[in-house]
Amino acid sequence: MELKSLPVNYLPIIFQMLVAIGFVVTTMFVTHKIGPKRKTKDKLTPFESGIEVVGNARTPMSIKYFLVAILFVLFDVEVIFMYPWAVNFRDLGATGMIEMFIFMATLLAGFFYIIKKGALNWD
Repeated sequence: MELKSLPVNYLPIIFQMLVAIGFVVTTMFVTHKIGPKRKTKDKLTPFESGIEVVGNARTPMSIKYFLVAILFVLFDVEVIFMYPWAVNFRDLGATGMIEMFIFMATLLAGFFYIIKKGALNWD
């Protein structure tokens, strides 16, 4: 018996998408129409976690800050790849161990490269 994909089989999915989109649009329209429209000075001021705004948001920042943040994310993601390996350590055997050594060597080479380039020096 061969299964055929017909357009009529997608009808429930299309119907569900239309209902979801309709719900969102209707909810946004109704809340916009019946919601309060009082604009005061306090409502229009920026608010960040209870801290009063100081200075300008366009203040230049050092690129080192962003570089360190990106490197942190990069080396944090490596740990995500290590958890499944650690869980399946015995099942993977020697091949899994060799592959993890190659993965860690590549990361270590990248780490030495960023140290050599001085990316972590905060001047």
